[in-house]
Amino acid sequence: MWPALFLVLAYTSASPHPLEVPLLFGLAALQMLEPRVAVFRSPRGGVAAVLLKLLLTYLLIGYTGGLESSYYLLLLLPVVSAATAFGPLASLAFTALACGVYLSFVLLLDPSRFRIDNEQYHELWLRIVVFALVGYSTNTLAALSREQSRKYRAVAEQLAEANRNLSEAEAAIRRSERLAALGQLSAGLAHELRNPLGTIKASAQVLSNTIGADNTVGQEMAGFISTEVDRTNLLVTRFLEFARPLQLRMAQVDLGEVIDRAVTQLERGTPHYDVEVYKNYSPEIPPFAFDADLTERVFFNLLLNAAQATPPGGAITVKTRLVDGTVEIAVIDRAAGIDARHLENIFNPFFTTKPDGVGLGLAIVSKIVDEHGGRITVESELGKGSVFRVYLPVQKAA
Repeated sequence: MWPALFLVLAYTSASPHPLEVPLLFGLAALQMLEPRVAVFRSPRGGVAAVLLKLLLTYLLIGYTGGLESSYYLLLLLPVVSAATAFGPLASLAFTALACGVYLSFVLLLDPSRFRIDNEQYHELWLRIVVFALVGYSTNTLAALSREQSRKYRAVAEQLAEANRNLSEAEAAIRRSERLAALGQLSAGLAHELRNPLGTIKASAQVLSNTIGADNTVGQEMAGFISTEVDRTNLLVTRFLEFARPLQLRMAQVDLGEVIDRAVTQLERGTPHYDVEVYKNYSPEIPPFAFDADLTERVFFNLLLNAAQATPPGGAITVKTRLVDGTVEIAVIDRAAGIDARHLENIFNPFFTTKPDGVGLGLAIVSKIVDEHGGRITVESELGKGSVFRVYLPVQKAA
């Protein structure tokens, strides 16, 4: 529309001045480029655009008759632009500047050739008042529009947050349902496996005692059987731990002490992981009720996973803070990160990306956190690391 309107202005022009059409097209170009060029969308760029419009309009009016020019209405372009883009004070300043630009042509009149009578002064001041009215009305409407836009954005952000919370809740429910079903299956399977495993191990021991010591192949095979039975029995034990209902022993405990014990367990139990653990505990967190032993296991598992993923010489950060009656514990590593397609499944039992993993560590962690009425989340990006966040409600011991 802008090119069409300015083409009509140029076509209907009766002024013989050669700069009239170029100035009109300059204004048209500036009016079209202003919302599209990034530099004009900044505060300084917006001021520059309004000043350029004032300059081009001043030259156009000056070259086409000054006060007698019909283009005086084009001064509304910078007035409206300023009123739309800036606040009341800036809008008032640019409106006054536009009025001053127009009134400056009075000073350029030759008193010996031109004289302004009372009726013409009345018309002049009427135009100035119209500029002020347009600027004020436009700024008021723009302010209302900006306020409405802020409200819409706030509502949109609240809806987005509600959708995220709903998605997390749905994922937690699905995970709980899967945990319940797999827990029952694991419990039944583990009980069924215990008896034959015991029989197999006892048979291997009898076999080892029966055959002679010189039968190295038989002794080696019996040893393999016994070792694999122990390994399978350990796996069955972990299945039972996962399936067994938790009995929380709630007590008022200092969270920092529990995390410190998990860090110490990591450093003493796995010295081959060459990582540094940094602690950033919030002093605002009071002692609150939770199961210290089970929670220590949560933090140890998260720290162990972070240590296994972190290259030698790397660092892990444990950070705590109080958020709206909930304690947030973040375990942060700067390792390789987790593939996005695995994020939804990492808390599912038997899901693992490790060659020798069972896939129950994070499932048990999630179960312990859920039993406390909390939740656990993960954020990860390939090549940058992962952040596991545990949220525990601050509650008094029963």
